Amino acid sequence: MTDAALEAWAQETREDVKKLLRELCVIPAPSHFEEKRAEHVLEWMRRNGGERAFIDGKKNVIWPVDDDGRKPLAVFMAHTDVVFPDTGPLPLHIEGTEYHCPGAGDDTANLSVLLYAAKYFAGTCRAGRELGLLVVANSCEEGLGNLDGCREIVDAYRDRIRFLVTVDGNTGSMVTRAVGSHRYRVTLRTEGGHSYGAFGNRNAIAYLSSMISSLYDVRVPQKPGTRTTYNVGLIEGGTSVNTIAQEASMLYEYRSDDRECLEQMKRIFLGIAGAYRAMCQSLDVELLGERPCNGPVDEEAFERLKAGVRAASEEITGKAPSERSGSTDANYPLSLGIPAVCTGACIMHGCHTREEYVDTETLYTGMRYLLALMSRLLG
Repeated sequence: MTDAALEAWAQETREDVKKLLRELCVIPAPSHFEEKRAEHVLEWMRRNGGERAFIDGKKNVIWPVDDDGRKPLAVFMAHTDVVFPDTGPLPLHIEGTEYHCPGAGDDTANLSVLLYAAKYFAGTCRAGRELGLLVVANSCEEGLGNLDGCREIVDAYRDRIRFLVTVDGNTGSMVTRAVGSHRYRVTLRTEGGHSYGAFGNRNAIAYLSSMISSLYDVRVPQKPGTRTTYNVGLIEGGTSVNTIAQEASMLYEYRSDDRECLEQMKRIFLGIAGAYRAMCQSLDVELLGERPCNGPVDEEAFERLKAGVRAASEEITGKAPSERSGSTDANYPLSLGIPAVCTGACIMHGCHTREEYVDTETLYTGMRYLLALMSRLLG
């Protein structure tokens, strides 16, 4: 395939990619509830050369673009779920070249570009190519999806995956270091009672507040070249203004791009939880999500993958991509030693807000970049 052929495809599909984006971004797809969007993607694949495409038990839509069941695989994926809980159609508003819609950029625009790039390679598969190509519209990347979709794909094809690229985020970036995290729901209970008649009884909200204060007094690990954070994102509890609260709960997470630091934060958290458990009637800790850090990845193979991303970016945008840490679908393969990166094929703004939008003019550059990247990596 020539550069001219790739450029012609990018030009030819400019409006088609936008049309697919308009169709997909209004379909609700909270994590674990992506079935409507998955069905639309499956129908699109089957109309566009993916007769063998199917949906697995985790709502991943899998297109074996070039897979004989034996040869090593290059996996390219983009996730179908969005961070928003809407179960009805998502609101799309178009202003010139800008598509405003919750989840339009993360990750619907990237998915739309990937599907049309996959269609190109489905039409140009060559016998004897060393690497097969598996394209996946995966589920459960966001929040408490816990990377379930990617985990299913990697576990199913693990022995054959040469590398994995997740198409997510903005063009010009490359995530190569996995930010791991542990996410918990903590529920604390006391005897409570009437605010006047039982004054002096333990108040679950007061004890939970004290626990949160203790967690925020923690000094995170100071290992050079790493970053560790924590956050309480939600608190609930109590019955009324004149009731001593019997129950209060919170959602808590800590993150790090280093395994040792992540484990140190776990020990600190469990120690604090144990201390407060001894102060009240009960304290329950429920692990809601666990994302791993990098494992021991073959440096030579990993560098080849990163070099391909740099070369494609420099060819199309004139700039090397910024390299950074992140929490993405690349976490799981990296934890198992499989070379993986996350890179984007659009420019979005307001990510994870209801004001999110993508400039659709950037999809053309994104398509050229993704075609160049896939061409280099597939050989």
